[in-house]
Amino acid sequence: MSGDDRLNLVLCWHMHQPQYRRLSDGQYQQPWVYLHAIKDYVDMAAHIESVPGARAVVNFSPVLLDQIADYGEQLQAYLRERTPLRDPLLAALAGHWPPPGPERAALIEACLKANKTRVIDRFPAFKRLVALAAPVVADPGLSGYLDDHYLRDLVIWYHLGWFGETVRRADARIAPLLQRGQGFDEESAITVLRVAEEILTGLVPRYRRLAEGGQVELSFTPYTHPIVPLLLDFAVAREAQPDVRLPVAPHYPGGEARARWQIRAGQEAFARHFGFAAAGCWPAEGGLSAQMLALLDDAGIKWTASGERVLRHSLQASGKDGGHGQCHRIYGEPGRTVRCVFRDDGLSDLIGFSYADWHADDAVGNLISHLETIARAAQPGHAPLVAIIMDGENAWEYYPENGYYFLRALYERLVAHPQIHLTTFSQYIDEGHAPTMLPPLIAGSWVNGTFATWIGSPDKNRAWDILVQAKGDYDRVMAQGRLSPEDAERASEALAVCEGSDWCWWFGDYNPRDTVQDFERLYRRHIADLYHILGEPPSPLAGEGFTQQGADRSERGGVMRSSGAL
Repeated sequence: MSGDDRLNLVLCWHMHQPQYRRLSDGQYQQPWVYLHAIKDYVDMAAHIESVPGARAVVNFSPVLLDQIADYGEQLQAYLRERTPLRDPLLAALAGHWPPPGPERAALIEACLKANKTRVIDRFPAFKRLVALAAPVVADPGLSGYLDDHYLRDLVIWYHLGWFGETVRRADARIAPLLQRGQGFDEESAITVLRVAEEILTGLVPRYRRLAEGGQVELSFTPYTHPIVPLLLDFAVAREAQPDVRLPVAPHYPGGEARARWQIRAGQEAFARHFGFAAAGCWPAEGGLSAQMLALLDDAGIKWTASGERVLRHSLQASGKDGGHGQCHRIYGEPGRTVRCVFRDDGLSDLIGFSYADWHADDAVGNLISHLETIARAAQPGHAPLVAIIMDGENAWEYYPENGYYFLRALYERLVAHPQIHLTTFSQYIDEGHAPTMLPPLIAGSWVNGTFATWIGSPDKNRAWDILVQAKGDYDRVMAQGRLSPEDAERASEALAVCEGSDWCWWFGDYNPRDTVQDFERLYRRHIADLYHILGEPPSPLAGEGFTQQGADRSERGGVMRSSGAL
């Protein structure tokens, strides 16, 4: 097979966490930004670095980048002058433990939130500490029986468990702690904090170097990861789901202006962190609509992407073949420069949901077999473009050693394969591949090609009703001109946080009960912070809980959802 006929493959990893930091006091409500940074973001960079021919697209949501930077600054200030840390878990690592009672019990329970099979049970010392915590989880009143020595060991082991596999293998400061196993002292905690600080402050420069070296294309998402098509028009949800029930309000007030703000703010934040402009944009949850595509084109975006089912629905609505192979190309519209790619849902879901239980070599071999089949089925002279686009942070805890063997084998074998060309979206476009005509777009996301994960149920619609009222109050206060320029900017950022997709993602009885309640509480706190900045009394709509209780179990803990292809 000639070089021009090779299958073009793009691996696109999406890195995202919502705003866990309250704007009112800077306190973090959940630790997932820094935990994924010391585990997944660092591992993903290391695997690409280890294989010189490896290529990938790495997408960062700007609200995540801002929090990574803030955590790095926090840790630097603590290590330099013992400035208090604004995250309860990091503060506990630094030796600031709550007294016996509900808060101490909550800290202990937080240190159990790691994959039992792949992390807790892997380390016998960690497993013993977790077993001792079980009675406290059942009865928080027992927390006083677990002393400070226990707490230090538990918190340190929690972080040792969350460190990326490449960190555990390469950092000479971690191995002695793993071997020691118990009886940790203050210096042990400082070592963990120092390693975490170096990872967090080094992440953006590390990915910048990969981009400058041509191994990675970096792209962005609108600032706080909003479902932009829904900001623009609630009714687009009916394009793929005609019977969906919508919120009381017919639309989000001033949605187009907010959508443009989110795109522009995302571009500015990306450039602020990396020092250059992003060419591509992975929209939150792969959510696309015709109007959003026009906004991305207006913003000078080179490429964007969505799920395969969005393409399939669009082709079928135009009376065209919606078969699987149609997603293996790039699409465009007359008069627009932005190109559109649709991920291969099946291959993406195999990595996200199936291969974790396979031997790494077998999993990679199976994936390559699928790619070879696609290449054989291609028309002569047409080199397919296969896009594997997926969550780059939540899948790996289900793999042995945080996906170490799978990811290393994946890059090595793809680079060595004579029929496969690892590339990036911008590189593929720059090579002059002509786009296929994009049919009129049926709006949807990468989850089943609909927006049902974010709108349509009573809980999700109630969240939109709360946001619509808050936006109306925001518009009224801004029109009065009574905020200082600084407060007006803070209010716009606070509103953007409330516009993020993550809140409605979690609302529903198919997600874990405790997590549903955590995210509902955080959403209402963000709404309250917005009203505080506006100088207005809080919205009565957001004063009480409104979500269903959630489920006992959920797919991948609720953090990932399959496209429906498997």
